[in-house]
Amino acid sequence: MGYKSGYVSLVGRANAGKSTLINALIGEKVAIVSPKPQTTRNNIIGILTKQNYQFVFVDTPGIHISKNALDKYMMKNVRSAIGGSDIIVYLIDGSKKLTNEELEYIQNLVEKDNPVIVAITKVDILNYEKVYPMLAKLGQIKGIKEIIPLSSLQKRNLDVLEKAILKLLPESETKNFLYAEDEFTDKSVRFLVAEIVREQALYLYDEEIPHGLAIQVVKFDEQEHIVNVDIDIVCERDSHKAILIGKQGHKLRELGQRARQGMQELLNQKVMLKLFVKTKKNWRDSQNYLNDFGYNDKLED
Repeated sequence: MGYKSGYVSLVGRANAGKSTLINALIGEKVAIVSPKPQTTRNNIIGILTKQNYQFVFVDTPGIHISKNALDKYMMKNVRSAIGGSDIIVYLIDGSKKLTNEELEYIQNLVEKDNPVIVAITKVDILNYEKVYPMLAKLGQIKGIKEIIPLSSLQKRNLDVLEKAILKLLPESETKNFLYAEDEFTDKSVRFLVAEIVREQALYLYDEEIPHGLAIQVVKFDEQEHIVNVDIDIVCERDSHKAILIGKQGHKLRELGQRARQGMQELLNQKVMLKLFVKTKKNWRDSQNYLNDFGYNDKLED
């Protein structure tokens, strides 16, 4: 029996279901999820290892028009993932209209070297009459390897996607796995706890505020029975700071309670969490701030 492994990039517009899919495939909380666009900022790796194969999934930020330096960094992540992939899985939100721009983007992907699978997500809330026109339009693009309607929440057709990916990867007589078999992500625990805070902020606060936040872990001290975590929440305006804290601090306390619960589930240990709110004006347009917050500019254009 041979072995197979390779990089599989999940690409698509914001809220197409990339993070939900990667979590469902891995069976672990690898990427944060929210109903707001641009939830994912970094390329996040999720590793699925079975007896004779290993898929290294790369969850990418949603494709969008860049408005600031952070947006440009996110789109660099997408291009970097596509360039380094063995297979591209392009996700289409089945609950939204399939546009000509998206069809053109898929056509351009197909014309590159790497094989492309198209997945239509959220079919658990659709009927066939809505899916069929998408299948018809996508079927006109020659070169797509597979078109797979699926539901991450109901785990429908995830096995079909796995088989399609496996078929496209080259086989090796020796075990060519890229990561240890017990790993499920390349991200550090500090990164994951920071993302939990950002995820809960996306749910808790309205409009633009969550998108203007950076999360910095300034202390992560793991003791025998408790983990002490101090986190700075950086916003862009003093008015946003007041909203984040809330009247008599009630909003920040709620954020802390929700984030602490997520951290305790991740770490399987009691967490003592302290949150601090700071203002750094227009940090999303400052490369120095972006570097400080982990969004460094070393990716290739």
